[in-house]
Amino acid sequence: MERFRRILKKLFFLPPLQTILIAVPGYVFVILVFALEIRISAIQYLSYICSAYALIVTVTGFPHFLAFTKAVKRYIYGHPLMQKLRSTAMGERFFSDVRFRSDVSLYQGFFINLLYIGMKIFSGIYYRSVWFMALAVYFSFLAVMRLMLLRRGKKETGKTSMEMELRRYRSCGIILLMMSQALAGVVIFIVYQNKGFDYPGLLIYLMAMYSFYSVITAVINLVKYRKHGSPVMSAAKVINFVAAMVSILSLTTAMLDRFGGNEPEYRQLMTGLVGGGVCTIVISLALYMIWKSARQIKQLHLNNSQT
Repeated sequence: MERFRRILKKLFFLPPLQTILIAVPGYVFVILVFALEIRISAIQYLSYICSAYALIVTVTGFPHFLAFTKAVKRYIYGHPLMQKLRSTAMGERFFSDVRFRSDVSLYQGFFINLLYIGMKIFSGIYYRSVWFMALAVYFSFLAVMRLMLLRRGKKETGKTSMEMELRRYRSCGIILLMMSQALAGVVIFIVYQNKGFDYPGLLIYLMAMYSFYSVITAVINLVKYRKHGSPVMSAAKVINFVAAMVSILSLTTAMLDRFGGNEPEYRQLMTGLVGGGVCTIVISLALYMIWKSARQIKQLHLNNSQT
């Protein structure tokens, strides 16, 4: 029994470098099989086995990978170039001031939003796709929310007011709640017409990698930034998470449209389930933001009246 456990450990619990060297080719292999539409059964089954093994070692190796990334992070932070960068006023502020880092992230997200909107508008016109245009409108509202959060300190001097942050947080919740109604309408329209987003060629695989990366980083940041107690920073991470969820929805419809075959009922069912799930998550987040901000604002006023 002990020997069997050692064999399993050697097969499925690999060091970080070996995990990467095995997982990445496994994923690339199955993607190429789908992209090149290889119909040879032996190659197809081999790609499925390789991708399944890659997924297993990715999951089992994730804790080791986190430790590896922390070691790499410590090495980068201890590098002389990084030390020199931190010796500058801007560098020191970036690495030591969480709020400043959050603002930089908001600016970055805002400009990426603009590029994403431009790409969706171009794709909508070029491919004559109403879905791309709908995504462009949706991400335009996300860009507006990011811009609103960036303006949180324009009317203030000194330390940012908690009440002001809570009001911005509540406003984002209200906008998200209104946007979720439009998103639900888009999902119903997609299910009714049984059509989805169309990413031509290998673009669908690039979008898949981007979508999964966005979801993972959004969830990590959503949990990570809660401890700082800043409603604005939390709202910024919620926006990132919502954008990632919408990307997953568009990717799902594209995958079903590309690989769903001649099964329209299955495509409708899966699109409805994923779309309904995304809408439920967005609505729940919006209601939670509104409820939490209203409760905390009320508590602030109560504390101020007692003092």
